[in-house]
Amino acid sequence: MKIKVLGAGGGEVTGSAYLVETETARVLVDCGIFQGGKKAEALNRFDLKDVTSLDAVLVTHAHLDHTGRLPLLSKMGVPAPVFCTQATMELTSLILRDSAHVQEQETMRMNRKRQRAGLKPVKPFVSHEDTEDIISRLIALPYDKDLPVATGIKASFAEAGHMLGSSCIQLNIQENGKVRKLVFSGDLGPKGAPILKDFEELHIADAVFMETTYGDRDHKPLDETICEFVSVVKTAVENKGKILIPTFTVGRAQLMISILASMFRAKDIPPFPIFLDSPMAIDASRIYMKHKELFDEELTEFIRERPMAEDLKTLKMCPTAEDSIAINDIPGPMMVLAGAGMCNAGRILHHFKYNLWKPETHVIIVGYQGYGTLGRRLVDGAEQVRIFGEDIAVKATIHTLGGFSAHAGQKDLLNWFSHLAPAKPKLFLIHGENGPRSALGNKIKEIYGTVANYPELNEEIIF
Repeated sequence: MKIKVLGAGGGEVTGSAYLVETETARVLVDCGIFQGGKKAEALNRFDLKDVTSLDAVLVTHAHLDHTGRLPLLSKMGVPAPVFCTQATMELTSLILRDSAHVQEQETMRMNRKRQRAGLKPVKPFVSHEDTEDIISRLIALPYDKDLPVATGIKASFAEAGHMLGSSCIQLNIQENGKVRKLVFSGDLGPKGAPILKDFEELHIADAVFMETTYGDRDHKPLDETICEFVSVVKTAVENKGKILIPTFTVGRAQLMISILASMFRAKDIPPFPIFLDSPMAIDASRIYMKHKELFDEELTEFIRERPMAEDLKTLKMCPTAEDSIAINDIPGPMMVLAGAGMCNAGRILHHFKYNLWKPETHVIIVGYQGYGTLGRRLVDGAEQVRIFGEDIAVKATIHTLGGFSAHAGQKDLLNWFSHLAPAKPKLFLIHGENGPRSALGNKIKEIYGTVANYPELNEEIIF
């Protein structure tokens, strides 16, 4: 058996993709895009010989850094089915269609510039047709059922607590008369986070591929983070400022809305105008409400007590570009939730252009910001940023609230591994910058005696 790291290795946090090859089958776990500026995005290509004969693809969850390269499989003529949970299937369809639309729009803008410069036009990374073809091949599997996905390989999906439908994947591989169990953690969520159930405990594995996004630190406790959030909101509202939140439209947007509903119901602050400025976040919220069976007990009880819509009467959905543009003419106080979460594209850039240079503006960063992204530059204290070819002064107050992260911190990562440690699996730390994954590896060795491996991008691991 061989496993090749085709993404999220060697210190990369995005582009998750792992090719598992046995004597009878070839299966790809995740197929995400690299994000974080031109250097990372240049990695968005496959070595064609690695994936042309796939038997199946398995997807841990719907975020683009785990699904964004799926349409390339169609482009390359790879006919493999794609297995995931039901909620992941629905959200992946939404996310991939949105991504294809964004790429087509960006390519049109680029080609207008190229035409004026006398250059030949370029094609988008993936086409609408490629996207629709791969969506047609998505197959939903239930949680906690060991089902065949390729010759000699069964897969089981376990709750990961990261986003709606997210999963850890356990592969049971039969080869040479033996059964080996591989576990891919996917992205793990923090225990006790709102909306979703906690990650499920796994106990048996011969090898574990584990994410390490926050392997070197813990987030602030959620209660403290919410108090800080309320304080920032109160200050901004009193000063009639605008609150801009770059929001991952699937997961983080729904989390922030649920917290706002709770704040208003508890009368922590009087309701004020909120704009959900993202067609995809609006659609994703509908999918979330379709899958209430995946909610944790706290949110289930909150909704049972009273419909959330009664607490969110000041929430306005902004599906069209005209709706988004109109926000610029509305005075504060207000809150704008807009994508993209790492500020590398989307409507949040327009709101930054019109508001970053105003001292009364507050920007609340509620998710991970990859190296090379505009969001990372703001977090790191940039005094000026470039948006749409224009230099914009950063006079707004930038707040980083890591306690809202959908990723497990070091303590929860150790907790997840603690249930697998007695099986003494080979451990491969992935999906993290080198500092965090080394820190987590050292902790695991200290506590459990397991020596971690740190695979590089394109490294092939042979069992």
